[in-house]
Order: sequence, then C-alpha cells, then structure tokens
Amino acid sequence: MKGFASCTAGLLALASQVSGHYIFQQLTANGVKNPAYTYVRKNTNYNSPVTDLASKDLRCNVGGASGVNTSTVSIAAGSSITFTADVAVYHQGPVSVYMAKAPSTAAAFDGSGNVWFKIFDLGPKFPGGTWDLKQAYTITIPKCITDGEYLVRIQQLGIHNPGGTPQFYVGCAQVAITGGGSSDLGPKVAFPGAIKATDPGYTANIYNSFTSYTIPGPPVATC
Repeated sequence: MKGFASCTAGLLALASQVSGHYIFQQLTANGVKNPAYTYVRKNTNYNSPVTDLASKDLRCNVGGASGVNTSTVSIAAGSSITFTADVAVYHQGPVSVYMAKAPSTAAAFDGSGNVWFKIFDLGPKFPGGTWDLKQAYTITIPKCITDGEYLVRIQQLGIHNPGGTPQFYVGCAQVAITGGGSSDLGPKVAFPGAIKATDPGYTANIYNSFTSYTIPGPPVATC
C-alpha cells in the first residue's frame, strides 16, 4: 500500500508538471502591467502546447481565433511591450514575435493569410548554446509601421526533446498602433505554413554537436 501511494503521488506530480507548462497571459503596455488576459487572448487548452504544423491554432493558440472577449490597447509605434507568462519558460528553444495588421479590428481578426511579419528573434548564445529562459520578454514595436490595429504574436518553440515533436507555446495580444510611419514590413508569412518540418531550427538536436542554430521562420523585418 505504501508503495502504491508513493507511486500515485509521483504520477500526480508529473501530471501537474506536464499539464501546467507556461502560458503567455499578461501584457505590459504604456508602462502598465495588466491583469491576465486583458489584452492577450485566452487559450482554452490549459496550454497543452500546439504540436501540429498544419494547425490553425499555431496562430494564437487553442481558443484564440477570436478576440471578441479581449480588449485592445493603444500604444505608440516605437514603444516597448512585454509579454509575461504565468511561470518562467523552462523548455529550451527560441522566442520569436510576429505582428499582423487586421483588416478592420484586431478583435475580429483570426490571423489568417500571408499577413505575419517577424519583429523579434531570441536564440541561443554560443559557445555553449545557452538559452535565455525567463518569465517575461520585452520587444519594441517598429517605429515605421503604419497606424492601425494589429495582432502581436509571441512564440516560444520547445525543442528540448530531440526526436520528439517540438512544442509551440503561443499567445496573441491585441494592439492599436498610433504615431507610426508608412512602411509595410515583410516578408510576410502564414500560420500554418511559416515553419516546415524540414527547417533545421525545428529539427535541431541541442544536445549533440550543438555549435550553431538557425531560428525557424522568416528574417526579422527592419524599417
């Protein structure tokens, strides 16, 4: 009985760790760290990560196709925002941030089409191949982009299990850009489609001869 109880406790602890993962749920904008899911779309899968490269959930996570229950925050082009997760990221892998301009409102936009351009990449540091794993990531909105409403998508790709399926931890914030410029940044990509199973950054073995790394997706757009 004692052995059974010990085994059960271990399984419960493991289940808790696996189901918990980490969820990008807070956005700091205009110097204010807002409550969870104020401006970030709420996912509905308890953050079991997205693992299907053909899934529309790669855009804004499961349950994130609509933003009708999410507010949109007004921020100035060139300012910084911060995505904060409920716990620190602990799976090795790169962090990227994309933006997509909504045809009308961010809340009504599902992120479909070749509309996403990358504004931020954070990969490993060499020598050593160490990753910057933390709870919050701050990025700067390009000063040159046009005014309007956008989705801002953070993506952390867990590649900690070579030979297994990489894991996407994603979240979308809704922002309205003011004081911008006139640039239509690119290249633009679609989700799904931007990342292929053959991309070296998707298939990398971080434990064997790990001396370089190419982050999946397009290059970071520049003004």
